[in-house]
Amino acid sequence: MRTAFAAVALSLLCAAPAPASAQTNLKVRTSCAAQPRCYTTIVGALEAAEADTSGRWVTIEVGAGNFREKPTIRRARTRLIGRGVGRTRLHFDAVAEHSAHYDRGRWGTAGSATLTVAADEVLVSGMTIENDFDYLANDALADGDPRKISNSQAVAVTLDTASDRVLFDRVAILGYQDTLFTRGKRAIVRNSLIAGNVDFIFGNGMLLIEHSEVRTRRRGAATDGEPFASFVTAPSTNQQQPIGIVIYRSRLTRERGVADGSVALGRPWHPTTVFPDGRYADPAAVGQAVFIDCHMDAHIHRDGWASMPGTARDGTKTAIFRPQDSRFAEIRSRGPGARRRDIGIAWQAALEIAEVRKAMFELKFK
Repeated sequence: MRTAFAAVALSLLCAAPAPASAQTNLKVRTSCAAQPRCYTTIVGALEAAEADTSGRWVTIEVGAGNFREKPTIRRARTRLIGRGVGRTRLHFDAVAEHSAHYDRGRWGTAGSATLTVAADEVLVSGMTIENDFDYLANDALADGDPRKISNSQAVAVTLDTASDRVLFDRVAILGYQDTLFTRGKRAIVRNSLIAGNVDFIFGNGMLLIEHSEVRTRRRGAATDGEPFASFVTAPSTNQQQPIGIVIYRSRLTRERGVADGSVALGRPWHPTTVFPDGRYADPAAVGQAVFIDCHMDAHIHRDGWASMPGTARDGTKTAIFRPQDSRFAEIRSRGPGARRRDIGIAWQAALEIAEVRKAMFELKFK
């Protein structure tokens, strides 16, 4: 049965609890004692949820505490509910360099995620989800230092290819490089904090971030002489897909140490892909990122958007993809970082928020 995404999102947030006969309730606690249906790990509770094949909602209530785990939500109709971002913390420190074995495709970036969502109809709320790999210490090491990890992507949340109709509400998603990876279908993040520095909201999924704080974090290395120290988004949206990354009525803020004019709103990511005639950057990944009614602090660069290198047909990283050829837009930006210089972006088809919602909510997938 197909359910309108709008109705699903509304019911996840606002509906009264279903009667006991219509749902399953599990608990996660640092200590269970003799409590029934209680687990000391989130992974354990999710495994128990997968064993429930009733099709009913399963609600997993996660108590206060720090949970060092690396769970995946695979069961449709799962709620993962914490006690609040300051009380319930899910964290892990995997990094792409050493995480290929976690991913079915042997890709370290996806494998590094602290939390992976690979299911339809999922709600996550009331918790902090963090990848606490020590990015700053690694970034501060000189190039050529044998201790330095080159593939330093460390994802906090991956919305995997099987994910759809996912809602994150009142969460903190924390990392540095590649914090939030959207490569599934539709997802909403609202009333939340997303923090990172390099390409920290990225991927080809349809993602709406609203009424949230998008916080740029400092770098560990000096970036003097570089036009940009950090990039908020790196969409790889397929050119046939109507919606990419949309950030609506949110605040773009910064940590202390992030300089004025040092951060781009985004850059176009064309992932290296295997084709019949070779392995090179996907030309169809014409990324879309749109900021609507957002407040921007002074760390946002006047150019707004940046170029990004990709893999050329000869295997070198010499293919340059420009924002002028991408689907980037701002609508009614305000604040000290809202002044923008015209860099010649040709795309003029940005949707207003009502059109974005309509496109996302009414879209059907086979």
